[in-house]
Amino acid sequence: MGPISEVVHVEPGAGGEAPAGRDASTIHRARRVLAIRPFRRLWGVTYLCSVADWLTILGLTSLATQLTPNYTAQNFAFTGVLLSALLPGLIFAPLGGLLADRFDRRKVMFVADIFRCGFLLSVALVGTSWWLYVANFLASASAMMWIPSKEAAVPNLLKRPDQVETANQLGLVMTYGLATVTAGALYAVVTRIAASVGLPSGFFGELGVAKVIVVLIALLYLASAILVLTRIPELSVRKPRMAGVSHEQAEKAAKPVKEADKPGLGELVRDAGKYVRSTPLVRGLLIGAAGAFAAGGAVVGSAKTYSTSLNAGDSTWGLLVVAVFIGLATGMGGTPKLARRLPHDRLFGISIVLAGLALILVALSPHLTVSLLAVSLVGACAGAAFLTGVTIIGSQVDDAIRGRINAIYQSMMKIIVFGSVAVVPLLIGLTNARTITVWGNPIIIDGTRPVMLGGGALAAIVGIVAYRQMDSRRSEPIMADLRNAIRRRPRRVNGLLIALEGTTAADTAVQASKLAEWLRSVSPRPVVLAADPALDDERLATIIGNASLSGARAQALAAAAVRADLVERNVNPALDGGSIVVMERFVDSPLAHLSAVAGLDAKELEGLADWATGRLRPDVTVLLDADPGANAPGPISVEDQWRVQNLLSEMAAADPDHYVVVDADGPADEVGDRVRTAVAAVLAQRKLGLAPLAEGEDR
Repeated sequence: MGPISEVVHVEPGAGGEAPAGRDASTIHRARRVLAIRPFRRLWGVTYLCSVADWLTILGLTSLATQLTPNYTAQNFAFTGVLLSALLPGLIFAPLGGLLADRFDRRKVMFVADIFRCGFLLSVALVGTSWWLYVANFLASASAMMWIPSKEAAVPNLLKRPDQVETANQLGLVMTYGLATVTAGALYAVVTRIAASVGLPSGFFGELGVAKVIVVLIALLYLASAILVLTRIPELSVRKPRMAGVSHEQAEKAAKPVKEADKPGLGELVRDAGKYVRSTPLVRGLLIGAAGAFAAGGAVVGSAKTYSTSLNAGDSTWGLLVVAVFIGLATGMGGTPKLARRLPHDRLFGISIVLAGLALILVALSPHLTVSLLAVSLVGACAGAAFLTGVTIIGSQVDDAIRGRINAIYQSMMKIIVFGSVAVVPLLIGLTNARTITVWGNPIIIDGTRPVMLGGGALAAIVGIVAYRQMDSRRSEPIMADLRNAIRRRPRRVNGLLIALEGTTAADTAVQASKLAEWLRSVSPRPVVLAADPALDDERLATIIGNASLSGARAQALAAAAVRADLVERNVNPALDGGSIVVMERFVDSPLAHLSAVAGLDAKELEGLADWATGRLRPDVTVLLDADPGANAPGPISVEDQWRVQNLLSEMAAADPDHYVVVDADGPADEVGDRVRTAVAAVLAQRKLGLAPLAEGEDR
């Protein structure tokens, strides 16, 4: 695929629908996503299946206990139900990914739900303990067919890629929040119904209410199957990524593929392996996930013994569990806000590194309070990493292979966590416990501490490796992104913003156009030329005229509103798509004019500009330093032009890292040569570069 080179002049007000505000509340973003009917229906189906999944654990455990007369065997009923549900994930998850990419996802989900319904009904009909575990295993295997198809289809139901993160949040809230509460409440109601209405003890048969719950679970899966087949036909839609694809290629990709032309399962497996090896983003994602899951397994496997080592009583274990889940909820809830200031590829690696460091702090903690805070931080970082991972898969992985990558991600989680939980107790048993005193507090040093210490170190190291694999912004230092996050400034994934400022609109317009033309000839990235909306914009004149805005403050507010619309509608999407945006008179020139000519307070105007642009600032600002007296008489006097030029010069002197001052006296072509030379030097010095987008970056 060749590089894309184009110059687009952005007229204020041009473009499609404005994206949702970057700082919009979580509730607002959730409402926008839930307003999409196909996704809302799939969200409801997810609710039904999640309730059924949680009820399966409760109902089958109760039924297994009743079917097992031996007391010792009854104690292993819960473990047996969990193992028979987890093992299919180790075996069948990759197959589910292949089916999701090979066949109609709606039909795959329908068949999987029918199988789950049938297997659960068979448990109630057969009524033996051995078949309960077999049927649970087969039902869980069917779920491994259902999940990759559902996860791969979600991005295709949404209107914009930036909605994937919110959709994932809603899915997690539904699966681990609403569905969990509903399942617990439903189980309690059904198990108490016989006693509440005075029914005879044998009314529900030999196995009692447990069999009723199993039948109810089967009916929930049946309802899901019917809804998937009849109410969400959009699940069958495929939307391959079309960035950089010609119109003819897009039409060809949109045509249905004949059955004979579809790749076989073996070819799908080879393609997935090749894709992982050749895509740094996905390779780093899986490496980081492996380390994070291993560290998580170390925590789960050693947490109960660790709680004893704190000498804080029997409630310690429960407090640690609560702290982990509070951290998880906090991390998942706060990730979208962080993602507006840090790219997902960087946020993923940083989250894993911080989770590892927090786990090391847990291992070294001398007191319960420190442990609770550190465990909460581990949960928050783990939640952020997990949500970021599934968001990357949903928004940056091609639809044709998304199901397989989702399946690999899910199966890795189960295999590594399951293996870690199984191995960690053995490692803990190799260490003899000792009691030491730290600051007057006795601490038991057993095998949990070195295991957690090793798990934390592993997560931190793997997080660094994942970050280096995935990072698509190596020309921009990570500390700059972290400072933006701390200062609550928005981030840009791949783009570059260059602003031209000066005393006259004519000079900035000419030089901005010349600079954009030159950038088109030397850079393979798209180049967007944007104009100051406050110059002669028809919309601004209409707003001011219709509202009879004669005051300087009112006109400043109107200009800020138009500028905010331009930034949100055109500039930010272009930057996030990796374009180089050349903007004439972005903020500084209008600020200087209003301050010098209208006498408005500069700090108030700067605050207004920050609000209008979302604190967006150029990477490079070119100040055209021209002699105001040499210009032809304009709308403002020469004296006012001098004031404007002096204010602009003060701005440049106060921030030399982001400004370059160019002598603007002389013919336009000569000034253009000076501007090009200055911009090229600054970009080379700061390593901002004009290189094409790397593989795996967004366009």
